[in-house]
Amino acid sequence: MDKIEKLKKLIHHHDYLYYVLDKPEISDQAYDKLFRELKELEKKHPELITPDSPTQRVGGVPLKKFNSYKHKKPLLSLDNAMDEEELMDFDQRVREGLGKDKIEYVAELKMDGLAVSLHYKKGKFEVGSTRGDGKSGEDITHNLKTIKSIPIVLNEPIDIEVRGEAYLPYADFVKVNEDRNEKGENLFANPRNAAAGSLRQLDPKITASRPLDIFIYYAHTPGSHYEALQKAKKLGFKINPNIKVCTGIEEVKQYIKDWDTRREKLDYEIDGIVVKVNDLKAQEKLGATGHHPRWAIAFKYPPMQAETIIEDIYVQVGRTGAITPVAKLKPVHLAGVTVSRATLHNEDEIKRKGIKVKDKVKVQRAGEVIPEVVEVIKSKRTGHEKEFHMPKKCPICGGDIHRAEGEAVARCTNAGCPAQVKERIRHFCTREAMDIEHVGPAVVNQLVIKNLIKDVADLYSLKPEKLSKLERMGDKSAQNIIAAINNSKDRPFERLVYALGIRLVGKHVAAVLAQHYPKIEQLMKAKEEELSKIHEIGPKVADSVATFFKEKENQHLIEKLRKAGITLVSKAKKGPKPLAGKSFVFTGGMEKYTRPAAEQLVRDLGGMSHSSVSKNTDYVVAGTDPGSKYEKAKKLGVKIISEAEFIKMVI
Repeated sequence: MDKIEKLKKLIHHHDYLYYVLDKPEISDQAYDKLFRELKELEKKHPELITPDSPTQRVGGVPLKKFNSYKHKKPLLSLDNAMDEEELMDFDQRVREGLGKDKIEYVAELKMDGLAVSLHYKKGKFEVGSTRGDGKSGEDITHNLKTIKSIPIVLNEPIDIEVRGEAYLPYADFVKVNEDRNEKGENLFANPRNAAAGSLRQLDPKITASRPLDIFIYYAHTPGSHYEALQKAKKLGFKINPNIKVCTGIEEVKQYIKDWDTRREKLDYEIDGIVVKVNDLKAQEKLGATGHHPRWAIAFKYPPMQAETIIEDIYVQVGRTGAITPVAKLKPVHLAGVTVSRATLHNEDEIKRKGIKVKDKVKVQRAGEVIPEVVEVIKSKRTGHEKEFHMPKKCPICGGDIHRAEGEAVARCTNAGCPAQVKERIRHFCTREAMDIEHVGPAVVNQLVIKNLIKDVADLYSLKPEKLSKLERMGDKSAQNIIAAINNSKDRPFERLVYALGIRLVGKHVAAVLAQHYPKIEQLMKAKEEELSKIHEIGPKVADSVATFFKEKENQHLIEKLRKAGITLVSKAKKGPKPLAGKSFVFTGGMEKYTRPAAEQLVRDLGGMSHSSVSKNTDYVVAGTDPGSKYEKAKKLGVKIISEAEFIKMVI
């Protein structure tokens, strides 16, 4: 039907004007009218619905998993310049490599998002994928279609690949976290995590609910790099308006300096400037290493800082009773977000930095939502500043606060402290522990306040009728929570050991303990001296574990968990141990296994799974979108293998 085709072309045109050129010609109401008209026509004639229709940006059922996508041309990482000297070294290498005195560069803002590749055939969006390990990524086409600044149909019917950085603007990031907080879900640490998490949803409708955007930074077209980007813009792609062609490295340095003072005013996060040789033939001549192109580098800015005043200092109570001082700040705009508090870590840190109430301080946000105090500006003191003293009593329950000799952290000694109870339950429900979906901080808070639960074992006696009385809790939500709680009963034993929240017992230590003591009774009876002889279990951990199980309250808790039907024994497989003595670290997304399942498989086969890379690591298994562990493994010379290679080792 001609009418449908005309409407599709008209809507694509207005999408281009709005999202790419930022020059809308019609009102939102007029646009919505066109969209509704198209939708109604397609409803009457479903046989005419095509994948390139604007109405199909969100469609289909949730996927079971992402398929792998092999890049035709590798998506390499960028080498970093941390200061001006390293930038000048890069320029010298480029000039020597090309035999020129001065190089024309293109300087671009370095978006802190998720790199993606988009492929078009005859002008129609065919497939989109993540960067992954550079050689292959995940096919996230359906999710990328939800980003309205990604054209479904180009302005020319050509075959082309473009690459860009998907991101979440600051304002939308704050809103997403506010919504997640209300629902009791874990908060995203920063906009990059939010973007990455959104694009890796198996249900595209979830991705569509988050207003992601994108800037294209590469297009495979003839001409210079700058000309290629301008061509991409004409085709319908959104490029960053702040790109600049620089004649020589001095102009690049000025661009970097200018944006160091202006970046805070952006509505999205950048962590540096990307510098590229503009001439594509010169790029080809310079080539690349196995890791990064020789014709580009990323200049990294130091973390953003701002000045403000500490209006007060209060303390928070954690799940182990840890008392953490927190600075209440005079609200200040920092890295696109208004911040009003900062962690002070502990009493010694306050003394070391000389922090007082009413001090003027520098705060910095280094990739986290909650910033930290960097230093006190002592030259601006007025004499009205006041010393801070740790309280002697817990502000939540009134229990005694004790700081053990040799430790930096003071603790509330009352194990029944409501603040500790809430944090212990939250920890128990986290993904890394018992992985109980739908039971986030907001839900836990209500459960404790309304005295529906007093410890983690009480979760398993909850009834839907009681849950449905909570705020923002309907019958369906209550049933989902009960189902999630029941599904957690058969988690691996090591997950339970971690979930108990024993001081100093992280995921890895919990796994080590579960290997040596496959039954809870054995672990409960283990003496401090016996525990401390285990490799990777030091005296402090041994003391903490032994002390935990000596307490009557914790013994009672284990008994309640037993009666609730929780798995209290290890189900480690018997048989050959081909990975004995080998240590593994996993990074990036896995296709066949979840990361916890892969780690468990390593332990079942006699190996060890660690959370961080060291020179003693035998293998790093790199999945899609590997992070800093991948880079560290390269620097240390640790063997990096793919998930496919890992599977060959374990099958």
